[in-house]
Amino acid sequence: MKIELLPQKAIKIKDNLIIADLHLGYEESLAQEGIYLPKAFNQMLTLLKGLVLRERPKKLIINGDLKHSFVPFRREKIEVEAFFNEILPLVREVIVIRGNHDVGIFWIKSLGIEVLDEVEIGEWKVVHGHKLVEGDRFIIGHEHPSIRLRDEVGALIKVPIFLKGEDLLVLPAFSPWAYGNDILREIVSPFLRDLNSAIFEVLVPLETELLSFGKLSELVEALRRM
Repeated sequence: MKIELLPQKAIKIKDNLIIADLHLGYEESLAQEGIYLPKAFNQMLTLLKGLVLRERPKKLIINGDLKHSFVPFRREKIEVEAFFNEILPLVREVIVIRGNHDVGIFWIKSLGIEVLDEVEIGEWKVVHGHKLVEGDRFIIGHEHPSIRLRDEVGALIKVPIFLKGEDLLVLPAFSPWAYGNDILREIVSPFLRDLNSAIFEVLVPLETELLSFGKLSELVEALRRM
């Protein structure tokens, strides 16, 4: 079964397009704490609409953490509904896999959206990744994987990455505000707790291409020599 990792931080399998970790309502949640960020809603919506129109999937799967707040509030619900009003006309079906942030999300079923804990596509099982489940091959989100690199002037920058293993694929967060966990310093998902760096390829998504940084173990060694 052909699996395509796309530079727009998505995976395509047959007629299925998979993204993860949108964290809609993130800015509103922070605003309640007195922290203000520019809204990324339109940026994410424009990117996703362009991706759907180009790839023409029949099914969109959002692999967990569609929304951000653990305590649902009105403004977040308005944003989620506005998001789906734009996306639903473009695909035949939308499935949301419940993530740990997706508290009180079952109301979206009234929009015609299926809410599940997992879904199988061929030999792959799509789960959010915040808890272990039975199976052999998984596509997960949750980790927001990233690495720190030095730019041309020596400053450290954090970049989102795909982790690609034979039996485990880890999606970067679709939200531009989810800068990610540096997997060389911290692991969040139990799927990666016993991380074998030799088996994962690191791919950095850019706007129109994916850059392969080789095996994670090789990258770790290269970074140590810098």
